[in-house]
Amino acid sequence: MKKSLLALSLLSALALSAAASAAEGVSYNYVEGGYTATNLKDSSDSDGWGLNGSVAIAPNFHVFAGYNNQDLKDVNYGYDQWRVGLGYNHEISQRMDLVTRVAYEKFKGDDFTVGDVRFPGDDLDGYSAEVGIRGAMTPHLEGYAMAGYEDGSDYDGDFYGRLGAQVKFNPNWGITGDVKFADNDTQWFVGPRFTW
Repeated sequence: MKKSLLALSLLSALALSAAASAAEGVSYNYVEGGYTATNLKDSSDSDGWGLNGSVAIAPNFHVFAGYNNQDLKDVNYGYDQWRVGLGYNHEISQRMDLVTRVAYEKFKGDDFTVGDVRFPGDDLDGYSAEVGIRGAMTPHLEGYAMAGYEDGSDYDGDFYGRLGAQVKFNPNWGITGDVKFADNDTQWFVGPRFTW
């Protein structure tokens, strides 16, 4: 199932391949950093910081990566999450792209102690695939909506939705926000973005 979903995502991206580049007002070259938080349905919430970036490697392809470090509230436990992947963008109107992305994901939890016994933290590998639209609604406002699926060898697969926006102060600087809705958690990110 995992391999077939990844193959299907890549084939759909290649099938849409054309000579178009990114929609007007949309750049796939950026780096951003800021505050991140996770609201868990059945556990303590967590917060921390994160970094994300993307680089266009061809008119219709980009690589992207993200990292965040969070600590659970009221519990002495923290974790790192990162992902790296490949994206395909196809212009569907002058100001809007269809975007397909696949990524490898990693979750690494801190070791923890119960009484005098030390336990190793979780070390989980997985992947995600998502598709959606991204566009420039005005010269100073950009947004996106994505639907995705993530799965791993040590956790159950889950569908999710992702919404995001960027308010642009000038061609290079803006403030961006992102929220990801999954079955058991909601993840938030907000911070400055530098675009080139």
